[in-house]
Order: sequence, then C-alpha cells, then structure tokens
Amino acid sequence: MYDPSTGIWTTTSNMTNARTEHTACALSSGKILVTGGAGISGALNSAELYDPSTGTWTTTSNMVATRYWHTASLLSNGKVLVTGGWNGNIVLNSTELFDPSIGTWTTTSYMTDVRQFHTASVLSSGKVLVTGGWNGTNAINNAELY
Repeated sequence: MYDPSTGIWTTTSNMTNARTEHTACALSSGKILVTGGAGISGALNSAELYDPSTGTWTTTSNMVATRYWHTASLLSNGKVLVTGGWNGNIVLNSTELFDPSIGTWTTTSYMTDVRQFHTASVLSSGKVLVTGGWNGTNAINNAELY
C-alpha cells in the first residue's frame, strides 16, 4: 500500500488468488475490485475485493468468462463494465457488468470487434469509449461506444 503523503510503501495482505495480467478498478465504496488475469492453470474468471480500511481481501462471485488483457471501468451507476481480453484460446468481444451492491456478474451486449490490449475510457456522458487494441492478428484503429 502506498501512502502519497509520506511516500512510503507498506506490505498488506495477499490476494486470495495469485494472478498476472488482471485489472483493478476502484469502486465508489473505496474498495478495489480485481478481475481475471492469468494464473498457474491459465485464464481466470475469479474476482476479489480489497478493502483498504481493513487491509483484507475477500472473494466475490466469478465473472461469466475467463479473461485477461481486458479492461474494467467504473460506471456512473456504480457498476463495473469489463470488456474484451483473451481467454487463453481466443480474443473476446464479450462484455459483462459487476454489481457491487449484490456481488454478481451479468453479461451485456457484445462489442462489434474482438479486442485485447485496448483502452476503455468513461466519458462525461456516462458512455464508455473502447479504443484500439489487438484482434489476435492485427492492431485495431477503431473505437466503439458502450
């Protein structure tokens, strides 16, 4: 944990699952949602929450799809939109929503293009602009709105 007022790092508790190439998204509650990534056995669909006030991790329900190299964006309604990524076999165009008030995931509309290594930016309108990325063969120069 980094304290910007002192410039000091301190150790906190470990995540439940070891993972790399995951995403982390700060929730309105102050907790941090960590999603997916790659583990020892491949792509993960697990998610967990870090509570900085207690320094503890708790698991929450699993995402619908296994994925890494995806994005996670906090929406104005408090839900988190997860887009695209790689599941270990194919590049994804699927998206899903996490509702922190009940701790569940639901699928939502598919993106037009499969993409990983892309960016997702929440706009002032509340829409999410998903740009660029890699489709498994080529770099992508297009964008989509959620």
